[in-house]
Amino acid sequence: MQIEQQISGTIEGFLQWLVGSLTGRLLLSLAVIVVGWYLSGVAVRMLGRPVAQRFERQSLSRTVLRGIKIGIILFSVAIAAGILGVGVGNIFLSVTVISAVVAVILAPVIGNYVGGLFVLADQPYEIGDMIEIVDVQQQGFIEDITLRYTKVLTEDNSVLVIPNATIRERDVINYSAEDERTRMTLDMTVTYEGDLAEARRLIVRAARQAEGVIAGGPTIRVGNARYPARPTCQIREYADHGVALRLRYWVRSPYYGAKVRSEIQERIWKELDEADVGIPYPHTHVVFDETSGEARVAMEPMEEDARTERSDPDLSRQP
Repeated sequence: MQIEQQISGTIEGFLQWLVGSLTGRLLLSLAVIVVGWYLSGVAVRMLGRPVAQRFERQSLSRTVLRGIKIGIILFSVAIAAGILGVGVGNIFLSVTVISAVVAVILAPVIGNYVGGLFVLADQPYEIGDMIEIVDVQQQGFIEDITLRYTKVLTEDNSVLVIPNATIRERDVINYSAEDERTRMTLDMTVTYEGDLAEARRLIVRAARQAEGVIAGGPTIRVGNARYPARPTCQIREYADHGVALRLRYWVRSPYYGAKVRSEIQERIWKELDEADVGIPYPHTHVVFDETSGEARVAMEPMEEDARTERSDPDLSRQP
């Protein structure tokens, strides 16, 4: 019984010191914050799957989980502040005043958060989508979307971080929005001397044999229009040095568009070369005739008279 009383007295004394002294309150507040930080991580792990199933969109579910984590941490900070004797009302009042001042100073940062809300609401792209930023001609995959920025993993395995306030003002092409099948275009020119029909047939065959190209099948719907799935080669115009052709073909995935394009061009070069169909290129013809090397000089009338007088002495002695 005496031992129990001693233990009880020790615990009671420790609690009185913990609550009564400033050092004790600081340690208790720190412990509350640490526990809150740990519990926020546990909550995110436990709620990760239900939140993902509820919202479906990965970017939105990540934002919700971040909000839950930040909310738990802020709640633990409020409890720690109460332990230190700081009232919750005073905290909110201070936060309000500070927020008003910070809002003016950090307007660009706030603009990024507002842009993030619009990005999450408008859904122009989603995590995992392949996009292209038109003004810099940079392609990559959406790796993460936060309220402040969008993270893009480029094809060069580098990370591009774009503030949401900036990306909303730029033209972005989403190759993975609804259907990954993408139509691509390849322009070329053949000489007038070649067999045009044969050239078009060979170009289409080269595209159909390339890996990753949709060789045929049902038409592909884009909006209210339908386009043939097979490659097509059309006459674009009659140019100065040959017939301009345009090859259109569909690829199953835009991820390897550059590789497919290179393979098609390699096959076209081989097919046209074997069929003796020429591809025009800029060149210059230099023509020499019987007048080459001669220069005709036109002189003024007064210069011609003076030259005649010098050549004929009799004319110069006439009165």
